[in-house]
Amino acid sequence: MITIIRLSAVLLAGQRYRLLSLLPLLWLAGQALLLIANLQRSFEPVAAQNTLIGVPVAVLAAFLGGRIIAGELDQRTIEIAYTVPGGAYHVWFGKLAAAALLVLASVALTAALTFAFFTPFPILQTLYGTAQGALFSLVAAMGLSTLFRSETAGAIAATAVLGLNVRFPTTHLRVSPFWNPLAVEEADADQLLAMAVQNRIGIALVIAAIVALTFARAERREKMLSA
Repeated sequence: MITIIRLSAVLLAGQRYRLLSLLPLLWLAGQALLLIANLQRSFEPVAAQNTLIGVPVAVLAAFLGGRIIAGELDQRTIEIAYTVPGGAYHVWFGKLAAAALLVLASVALTAALTFAFFTPFPILQTLYGTAQGALFSLVAAMGLSTLFRSETAGAIAATAVLGLNVRFPTTHLRVSPFWNPLAVEEADADQLLAMAVQNRIGIALVIAAIVALTFARAERREKMLSA
């Protein structure tokens, strides 16, 4: 299984796939420069989940998600996947697992530097929330790129969804994959717990549904290969 995931990561991002997990650090470097130049106020813990960690990792996730299935179309290698014994979904699942691990590694690294140099935050709560948003971006890009049969179109569409969440913050809404409990105001502990359970379980089910629907569409060989 480890070998399959490693080879899938190479297919997604080349031999130096590990470097992809470092790309979100460029965002932190930019934020640090703004702080040094006094163009940015110091960050509060509420900013850790999405502003500092979530945005760059979600963009990385959208890039990887677009390549999982539609990348095979753009590279004209998808017919090879259909010859794999047991079904092409074995190929898709391996690439999805590799992409998810790269994203989670990036979450951990970016979170560690955010905690050390920008602002302290509730570790488990923030890490889960960030991972949830990033994985949603990953599968959303995978699904959209499969629907449009273009990795670029899927990644752009998923990034646009992320941009709308940044431009018009929805992090206080329990239906948002980027829901941040620190952004919720005027809620007691019991209400916050209920919202957390609803959000975490609900988004997990949505992610699973997107994966299932995307794999089902990708298995329709005639549809995927039609002009």
